[in-house]
Amino acid sequence: MYYNSGQGGAYRNIGYSVYNFDQLWNGNNAPGGGEKLRFCNLGASKPWPGSGQPVKNNAASGTNEHPKYKAQVHFHSGWTGPKDVMNPFQHIDQFRYVYNENASFSWA
Repeated sequence: MYYNSGQGGAYRNIGYSVYNFDQLWNGNNAPGGGEKLRFCNLGASKPWPGSGQPVKNNAASGTNEHPKYKAQVHFHSGWTGPKDVMNPFQHIDQFRYVYNENASFSWA
């Protein structure tokens, strides 16, 4: 997933389904705890747009490099609501349904 349209800016590679971008399990089992999924920090002297920002409600485009599974970016947490789907080796230059309104990710 990318911060900007056209696979631009900072990115986050996601290899597993994520129920809620704002509450990743951090190992302490605290109720409501967890870490936010963030875009990678890139560009030491001049950070790329979106570096270190939360992924939730900030992703504009994506690429699926998996040879078998479809990548699904969902509007709501819990893999619900409208979604954009990328077939194997497909990219979307600008999400149609979840542009800057995305909360979870799943494989199909």
